[in-house]
Amino acid sequence: MPPLESADSPESRPESPESPTGTVTRETHHVEALIIGSGLSGIGAAVKLREAGVRDLVLVEKADDLGGTWRDNTYPGCACDVPSALYSYSFAPNPEWTRAFAGQPEIRAYLRDTATAYGITPLIRFGTEVTRARWHPADARWHVETSRDHYTARFLISAAGPWHEPLLPDIPGLADFPGEIFHSSRWRHDHDLTGARVAVVGSGASAVQFVPAIQPRVGRLHLFQRTAQWVLPKPDHPVPRAERWLLRNVPGAQRALRKTEYAALEALGVGFRHPALLRAVQKVGTLHLRATVKNPHLRRALTPDYTLGCKRLLLSNTYYPALTRSNVTVHATAVKAVEGGRVIGADGSGADVDTIILGTGFHILDMPIAQRVFDADGTSLDGHWKGSPDAYLGTTVSGFPNAFVLLGPHLGTGHSSAYAVLEAQLEYVAGAVRHVRSAGWAGMDVRPEVQAAFRAEVQQALPSTVYNAGGCSSYYLDDNGLNSFSWPWSTGRMRRRLARFDPEAYAVTGAVG
Repeated sequence: MPPLESADSPESRPESPESPTGTVTRETHHVEALIIGSGLSGIGAAVKLREAGVRDLVLVEKADDLGGTWRDNTYPGCACDVPSALYSYSFAPNPEWTRAFAGQPEIRAYLRDTATAYGITPLIRFGTEVTRARWHPADARWHVETSRDHYTARFLISAAGPWHEPLLPDIPGLADFPGEIFHSSRWRHDHDLTGARVAVVGSGASAVQFVPAIQPRVGRLHLFQRTAQWVLPKPDHPVPRAERWLLRNVPGAQRALRKTEYAALEALGVGFRHPALLRAVQKVGTLHLRATVKNPHLRRALTPDYTLGCKRLLLSNTYYPALTRSNVTVHATAVKAVEGGRVIGADGSGADVDTIILGTGFHILDMPIAQRVFDADGTSLDGHWKGSPDAYLGTTVSGFPNAFVLLGPHLGTGHSSAYAVLEAQLEYVAGAVRHVRSAGWAGMDVRPEVQAAFRAEVQQALPSTVYNAGGCSSYYLDDNGLNSFSWPWSTGRMRRRLARFDPEAYAVTGAVG
């Protein structure tokens, strides 16, 4: 690999480092591309942009380390719910996964190693939070204000991710709780749970993992479950040394494993588009529940009343058994209020606790970054969306030239890996950047009618999918009740749609002089 330039190349040298009085002022850096975030999306974007010929780029990261959601989520039991071979970049396969479904420490280490191997780490500006980014048509650049310096950039890539900002519920009395409160993605490792009386609010993907991990240690655990979840057995196991040797040394072995696992998940995805086919899979979930939960009252409380796949699919071999233990009480209700040290359910049940753990998810469709990115007229991305996120091919938004949203609206799947979505997008982004540079465009802005036609196409296809027809309320639905999250087709179709940048879909905002 050739040597990599720093983001502080001649083009990006700071302006006005000092004021006339000698006091240090904020610097302005000029770069070709600025990436917001250094999680799996940001790292992948940096690799692909460099391959596309962009040498002068920077990643701004508000935290002090890379990793995104895999940096933030350190709760006990945190692991991937997609097979490890698929939960990685295709261009950076990892033969050293120690489990079929890797845990958080391994995934975070993989991201660090990949960033190091591809020379991305030196390009990251840690402790630098984007506070405002606005498109300036006069110079055809994004002007980005951060907590440290100012930047201008020809291309802006939002890699902030939808599983980043914790969603904190508005529960009366919660703020006055006298004990410890924390969200699962901000785990308090300094708070000893041994013998504690714990209320867990939420029963989603995080709770399914951390509840079994903490149950043996706590004195009492009260799970407040607003909605029962479909939980399937998890085919997890340690990866034998011999298998890792094979993947490391036999050409094509890892690629074959990846293709096999991808095909299996895509076969499952057919059911998501034709919900009647999910009955067989749903039967597995029912049998799993019956085999592990013998108490009929508890089993009824844990039985979902919607079609499997309508909400995020969960995998665990330990969640149901943990809920049957004598120190666990399942409250099949939402939380109505907190009164002093007592958590009150909507059904009137209650629990006296000293610790509340919020497993209440993230700002998926109302990502905070959308409130900080503005068009030329000063209207934010959030203001354009008005509660219903929208982007052409989930990637570009009309009115925001030369900007890209990674893992954006309309691209979520319930069956595949985020890496599959991301890499399809990165092919499109790289193609767009190559075209803009070679054609001498100053900017490219997706035509509003093209974006509207894509949105209509997605919304026309969604009603027959399990995401819309499954009979549940999920984070796939936005503030207006519209499914702005889901991709209603296969990831193969996604790859084909995003494989080639179509300049006819875009208006040219000018030419570089």
